[in-house]
Amino acid sequence: MATQAATQGYTVSDPPVAINLFGHTRWAWLWLAMRLYIGYTWLSSGWGKLSNPAWVQSGEALQGYWLRAVAIPEAPARPAISFDWYRSFLQALLDSGSYTWFAKLVVAGEVLVGIALILGVFTGIAAFMGGFMNWNFMMAGSASVNPMLFTLSILVILAWKTAGWWGLDRWLLPLFGVPWKPGKIFTKTSE
Repeated sequence: MATQAATQGYTVSDPPVAINLFGHTRWAWLWLAMRLYIGYTWLSSGWGKLSNPAWVQSGEALQGYWLRAVAIPEAPARPAISFDWYRSFLQALLDSGSYTWFAKLVVAGEVLVGIALILGVFTGIAAFMGGFMNWNFMMAGSASVNPMLFTLSILVILAWKTAGWWGLDRWLLPLFGVPWKPGKIFTKTSE
């Protein structure tokens, strides 16, 4: 079924390739492979931090990352952060000592996003949260694998209806539904 938007009496349809790629279960294998890759990357990253006291106790690892990110080198070198508002945001977090609890949030986020993507649990939401973390890492000047993972996350978000077909979403989405259409547990059935 094509998604359509009415614009002043004119209907604009989604292209057939997008409808098939993002909305048909025959492509679920592609989204499964992508989900597993992204999920494994997040889970292994978070899992490695779980046993590191600089992440889960003191937050020193995140503090060091933020300090390097907000540093402004002498010319002609460019700072890691291109946007002053983001540098101010991180500086405020540093000044308030937020790295002590924020580091734990990063670790928990990485592990939970990884598990959710691997299991196919609320895949679209998990991919959004992973993409949001990638975006923040990139804003702080860390390229690494973040641009690729961000791009893959966007694709999984676009395919949210079928990306979890080979996962728990196959049963969870009909059960819980979506905000605009409640699932079976929220609707009364007449017997």
